[in-house]
Amino acid sequence: MRCFKNISLLGGVLLALVLALPVYAEGIEIKTAELESMEEALHLKADIDIVLGQTLEDALNKGVPLNFVAEFELKRPRWYWLDETVSAAQQHIRLSYHALTRQYQLSYNNQQRSYPFLDEARRELGRLHDWPVAKRNQLKEKQGYVAGLRFRLDVSQLPKPLQINALASKDWNLDSTWHYWNYSS
Repeated sequence: MRCFKNISLLGGVLLALVLALPVYAEGIEIKTAELESMEEALHLKADIDIVLGQTLEDALNKGVPLNFVAEFELKRPRWYWLDETVSAAQQHIRLSYHALTRQYQLSYNNQQRSYPFLDEARRELGRLHDWPVAKRNQLKEKQGYVAGLRFRLDVSQLPKPLQINALASKDWNLDSTWHYWNYSS
């Protein structure tokens, strides 16, 4: 009987140690998202936390570029019918690694930036700033809208052999789901 008490005590200690370890779950989480009204357009500002799993990091370091898509939509709710889509926009961002220069590169909006470390490139990948998503003349004064943002890995841009792998494995499924918030003009 005494032996079982020691085993249950040991199990409790191990469980406490496991729970105390930091957990780094892979995935995408939208931390903040807001619209800023500029002269002629609404600009999106968002901070997104992106954690790549070991499978994606290995593929990236072996030369496989990862293509991400930021999707935005602005809708006007209607009680009598489906919500009206006022604006929809997409931004494509490519993260790649160049072994010759040992640099990670982000490519978006005809710009390229290089980073020596993956963590720096990942943090910059998760920052969407000054992205024009809607024109001011599309909005009605004193009207309420619902804005939505989604950030995901675009598996259709992977090389064909990896696309089959991506469909069968959860390691390649990186998606933030839709993040919604209210906006008033």
